[in-house]
This record gives sequence, structure tokens and C-alpha cells, in this order.
Amino acid sequence: MSEASMELHCIGKIVHSLGISTIRYGLALNLLEIGRLKFEDYEVDNIRPLVTASPPLAWLVARLGEKRLAGLLGVAEIALGALIGAKPIAPRVSALGSLAAVGMFATTLSFLATTPGAWQETHGEPKLSLTGQFLLKDAVLLGACLLTAADALRAAERR
Repeated sequence: MSEASMELHCIGKIVHSLGISTIRYGLALNLLEIGRLKFEDYEVDNIRPLVTASPPLAWLVARLGEKRLAGLLGVAEIALGALIGAKPIAPRVSALGSLAAVGMFATTLSFLATTPGAWQETHGEPKLSLTGQFLLKDAVLLGACLLTAADALRAAERR
């Protein structure tokens, strides 16, 4: 391997490490903050159309009420954020948090199909509304969870 190739390899490893760390702690911070907001009345109002139109969550709204369900979601998001961020001390636990968050983001992505108004159909072919655009970012967060899960599993393997 030439000296230039070795330098590029080293730089690539550093950038990869920085990227994974940024994804991990950005994801954890997002989940912690979004989870915290679930205890605010305005956030209960914000998620109402999403959870009431979702078959997996609508029955929980009926059973728990909107405020309790929002609190339960907030606790789950805070717990997942903490688990994902725990990789340096508990990589297996962190991987579990990332994989659980994959399920959560897959659920929120399903809101694209269940939430009235997620698509604007008055402009020719369907286009995402503001709600749809808000939901679509969860595809990136789901991908981040897959990367952080793989990274944590590799770290657990090395222990």
C-alpha cells in the first residue's frame, strides 16, 4: 500500500469514527429531547392526528387517553435515547436500544399511510404535505438506528 493510500485509509477511519459518533449522539439527543416534549400539552395536541389515525396506536389512545399515551411515548423515547448513548459502557444494551428504535421509527413511518393529510392530492400526483415531510425524516433516523446498532454490536463483539 502506498503512503498516499495509507493516509487516505487513516483519514477515512477517522471520518468514519466521527460520523458514527455524530449519528449516535445526535440520535440520542433527538430522542431525549423529543421524549421530553411529550410531557407538554402542545405536543399532545401535535401528535393527536398521528396516533388517533394509526391502527396500532388508536386503541392505546382509547384505553389510556392522549396525555398518558404521550407520556408513555415520551418515557420510551427518553429510554431509547439513553440506551443508544450508553455504547461506551454497555454496547449490547446500546444495540438493543438502537434496534428497538428501528421499530419505533418504522411505526412512525407507517403514519405516512394512515394520517389524513400526510399527502396533498390537489396538485396532480400526490405530494407530501408539511405533515408528510415531517414524517419522512424518520426514514433517516431509522437508517441511523441501523448504523448505531451495527456499530454497537461490533463493539460488543470486540469485548
